[in-house]
Amino acid sequence: MIALFPHCGFLSETSRMLHIAQALRERGESVCLASHGGPYLSVLQDAGEDVTLLEPRLDAARCERFLRDLVQIGRPGVRLQPAEEVRQSVQAEAEFLRQAGARAVVIGFTLTAYLSSRVVGLPLVASHGGSYVPPMLEQGLAPVPTTMPMPGAEWLPRWLKRRMANSGTMRMSGPTRFLNEVAAELGVEPVPTLAALMLGDLTLVTDLPQVLGLSAESLNGWQPRRPQAYRAGTRLVATGPLFARLDCPLPEALQPFLDGSAPTALVVLSSSTPQMLRAVVRRVRAAGVRVIVGATIHDYGPNDDPGVVVAALLPNHRVMPRVQLAVTMGGQGSIQTAMASGTPVIGIPLHPEQELNVDLAARHGAGLALAPRHVDSPRLTDAVQRLLAEPGFAAGAQRVRQWYAAADGAGTAARAILDALEARSAPLHQ
Repeated sequence: MIALFPHCGFLSETSRMLHIAQALRERGESVCLASHGGPYLSVLQDAGEDVTLLEPRLDAARCERFLRDLVQIGRPGVRLQPAEEVRQSVQAEAEFLRQAGARAVVIGFTLTAYLSSRVVGLPLVASHGGSYVPPMLEQGLAPVPTTMPMPGAEWLPRWLKRRMANSGTMRMSGPTRFLNEVAAELGVEPVPTLAALMLGDLTLVTDLPQVLGLSAESLNGWQPRRPQAYRAGTRLVATGPLFARLDCPLPEALQPFLDGSAPTALVVLSSSTPQMLRAVVRRVRAAGVRVIVGATIHDYGPNDDPGVVVAALLPNHRVMPRVQLAVTMGGQGSIQTAMASGTPVIGIPLHPEQELNVDLAARHGAGLALAPRHVDSPRLTDAVQRLLAEPGFAAGAQRVRQWYAAADGAGTAARAILDALEARSAPLHQ
């Protein structure tokens, strides 16, 4: 039995766990899912998954606070979870794992599993780091951020900003203090740094080496340059893209916007605010483009513009191939969906992992990055017009699409998990 702990405050983490669970079952493995809840729990339930709800429960408001703090992680005083919430979560997770008879736990940003997996002595498999993993940073492949995390840092030399972007996570221990205080109480292994918080005992790197600009050998055979920054025995495996393919219907109201009669953009900003979403739609419309809004969990408000249609959660993998561009926050799932569809993308990254995702699209000529502070300005309108006017962006997305078409991210992830469990004679962290 393999247990999966999706963090249902994130669509990407929820869908990854869903697809990995499905792929494990296809290979004959028994799986069980448990979650502390969140607004995307319905994605699992609608797919027919039986999900055990664990205490403490995370409602929409708590998930919103978690996301807000995550964007600020590393700043003084920012703590992702209070100590009592960590204690209760670890206790509930450990009890679930014991009762399920699990032999491994796979997480999608359920960070308390770093401790609960150790309490019960199980290997931890992580995918939430996406491509934001040490080999990328050690090779200096994280971009200069569109928004520097420290006030005043915008004026630093570009070379220094790039160095900060690539070296900071391996040296920052403050962001993991919220876990390590409880780890000390429980007598289990701590999480040394922010970089280690992106890794499991087995880490699924959910992209292709040729997209990342690294060899498969440098990923799968990675050895840390600073071992003290990580838990011992951490392994990486490149799986290929792993984005949502949700089995939900296309609303009838979308059909006229997908007929190809006029340029159309899909705007999906699942980790933003309703205010940002409306501002982005307004600026995209100013480029003379129709807009499909995937509002997900946001209340977009009234819409009286016939050139805009608002929907809730959409099967983006079916919509993006039929639009001319996409505008997203820069989560790996949405960026990969765009490139797998051959659709150019504008990313509005909020944090370093999203910065990297958008930069990867830009490196392959498939998109552009725009700082969040510029979304309600002519810069966004100009970016939309540029993507539509320059055919090289669509060509870049089509190149990546050909690479992705041959990949099975979920299947490769499932095989990597099963191979690791079969090969080990002791827990992966020993």
